[in-house]
Amino acid sequence: MKDTLSGEHSQPKYIMRQPNSHDGFVLNQLIKNCPPLDGNSVYCNLLQCSHFAETCVLTELDNNVVASSTGYLKPADINTLFVWQIAVHADHRGQGLAEKMLIHQLAAKVCRNVRFLETTISDDNEASWRLFMSFAKKLQADTEKMPCFDQSLHFNNEHESEILLRIGPFEHGSSFLAENT
Repeated sequence: MKDTLSGEHSQPKYIMRQPNSHDGFVLNQLIKNCPPLDGNSVYCNLLQCSHFAETCVLTELDNNVVASSTGYLKPADINTLFVWQIAVHADHRGQGLAEKMLIHQLAAKVCRNVRFLETTISDDNEASWRLFMSFAKKLQADTEKMPCFDQSLHFNNEHESEILLRIGPFEHGSSFLAENT
């Protein structure tokens, strides 16, 4: 699926597309340039761009990747899209790209039966909380928060605890998704 997002003449023309294995290194560099996101190995990003490409999206402007949203269908629950990480380069924030990428991911053929969206967020990540809570409201879906990865137990006190946010159930026929796909 390829999609062009444009507004008036002064608005940039962003293109959203599914990644491929050639995008792994580029994705890795984008994430490095979006502090404070946790970096992954290039190999991890290669797997995201190849094995999980159907549930990921890259956003380009003038053939440069400026944003991404990576995710996967949970193996034990294929009705749930887990959003791993959203990266938007600082120069392109405020354009609504994160929400548009989430919509793009949910519109993928492989996500046609998805009824829940999950992600993990640290307590102090206000931007992510705002994004996902706003997205849940637009989907008219319930939210549930629960501990997921503990700072001391899972991260050896080298990373903040991560809270699991579960959004849903929602329908693909919801007016919000239908109007935006």
